[in-house]
Amino acid sequence: MPAMLRRRLLAWVSRVGAVLVLLCCSLTLFYVMTCSTLHPDDSSPSRVLPRALPRASTNQVDLGGTRPGGAAQSGGPPVIHSYQELLQEREEQHRLHISSLKKQIAQLKEALQERSQQLKGVQDSLKKAVAGGPAEGRNSQPGDLGEAPGAKNQQADLQNFLRSQISKAEVTAGARQQSEYSVVPFESFTLHRVYQLEMGLTRHPEEKPVRKDKQDELGEVLEFSLHNLNAPLAQPAGKSSKVYSRSDFIEGITRTEKDKGTVYDLTFRGEASREFRRLVLFRPFGPLMKVRSERVDTADVLINIVMPLSQRTERFRQFMQNFREVCVQQDGRVHLTVVYFGKEQMSEVRHILENTSREANFKNYTLLQLDEEFSRGRGLDVGAQAWRGGDVLLFFCDVDIHFTADFLGSCRLNAESGKKVFYPVLFSQYNPKLIYGSPENIPPVEQQLVLKKDTGFWRDFGFGMTCQYRSDFIHIGGFDIDIKGWGGEDVHLYRKYLRSSILVVRAPSRDLFHLWHDKHCADELAPDQYRMCIKSKAMNEASHGQLGMLFFHKDIEAHLSKQKT
Repeated sequence: MPAMLRRRLLAWVSRVGAVLVLLCCSLTLFYVMTCSTLHPDDSSPSRVLPRALPRASTNQVDLGGTRPGGAAQSGGPPVIHSYQELLQEREEQHRLHISSLKKQIAQLKEALQERSQQLKGVQDSLKKAVAGGPAEGRNSQPGDLGEAPGAKNQQADLQNFLRSQISKAEVTAGARQQSEYSVVPFESFTLHRVYQLEMGLTRHPEEKPVRKDKQDELGEVLEFSLHNLNAPLAQPAGKSSKVYSRSDFIEGITRTEKDKGTVYDLTFRGEASREFRRLVLFRPFGPLMKVRSERVDTADVLINIVMPLSQRTERFRQFMQNFREVCVQQDGRVHLTVVYFGKEQMSEVRHILENTSREANFKNYTLLQLDEEFSRGRGLDVGAQAWRGGDVLLFFCDVDIHFTADFLGSCRLNAESGKKVFYPVLFSQYNPKLIYGSPENIPPVEQQLVLKKDTGFWRDFGFGMTCQYRSDFIHIGGFDIDIKGWGGEDVHLYRKYLRSSILVVRAPSRDLFHLWHDKHCADELAPDQYRMCIKSKAMNEASHGQLGMLFFHKDIEAHLSKQKT
């Protein structure tokens, strides 16, 4: 009985399947006939096939081949086969393109792996070269630069090249220069600002925010420095290790010698209040290399400020107000030497010093008098020679200078006996009457000290303010005391250092200002000195734009009157 039911069920399923097949064939035939009726001939202008497809007409043979009977099919079937042919062709093209991309990706991966291994070998060799020790063994990998044929010679050449770059660059010692125009100045920077000399027409003396390329460069340097400071080997044994962060960074200076590389000198706060950590880095157009890492203790570094003076007692009184606040109350490690020329107003200068000594309990000053014609070089030379307390850090200063306690720190950090002298580029103030319009609108001095294009400029042609040790000053030969009056003596001394092996640190200082004052160029000056005086006077008055407004004020007034009418 079950076998009979099974046979009947199979027969029923077979009949249903045959009916479904016939139904499908009928529908397909109906669809083909309908398409043929709608598009009987491709020659009709109303029928345009896609550009990528071959035209199918009644005179063409089916692209899929001749059907049984040899009759050429017309209308719909050739069009369908054309689409199939095109799809197959496109699919084949995509397959080939994908295969090509896979091969390229595989090649790039292989090249990247090879370059990574080579870079690792170079970095290992650089670490060994900087350490100065013998090469240490390490596990070799396929394609490692250290193990490849001829790679040892390449490593040796690379190490010799990098060492030669460091030795040629002014990193550890100065290079002899022909003149003051040959010096590549430093740029100074903090976490958020860069202070630069080469401003041009669009750049500013204080750049904020820092350009993206400069920000990336200095950010990498800062992270590299913090990594080295916080490394276990950088911490002294037996002392609590401080974890350095970006907030410990004080300032840095950097400059690029285009044929050698870029040097970075960064200063961080140390563990004690007057202790600092300094890192000197060098990028020889390649990976950063740590040149040295040292602790700098400035707690016992005394600064002797030497100032030549002749009359100008009101300006001296203003200077002593800033001196009392910065040097006596904040710093406390400063000696003041005033060399006064002549007898007129000498009693007023002595009275100002005695008042400061009595009110601020300040005894570290020396007042010297020279009964002769004023000579800045002569006064500074006498003040430096008069010191009897051994070697001391000298700061040659003028009465028109305003500085902060941070500048005194920079003075101590950037000068080193027998190795470095510091020639900061100060920010020179324009005429406040021209900046603020009238005397009534002029704010206090502290509010005028703003680093902007319309308030002043970097005095990059002046070399009078400098920090250097007395031993270096005497060894180099001091000032040319035959130069009388204004100017010339500072450039003469500067050139002596440029032609020696002492490193000259020339960088803008954000904490050192030249206050504006009316300048009188005496007829007794030599022609060269007189031209220098006139040039300085013109540059001190106002910016290029402000001078232009003054020069064309009649045109501006005429334009405004026309606008009113």
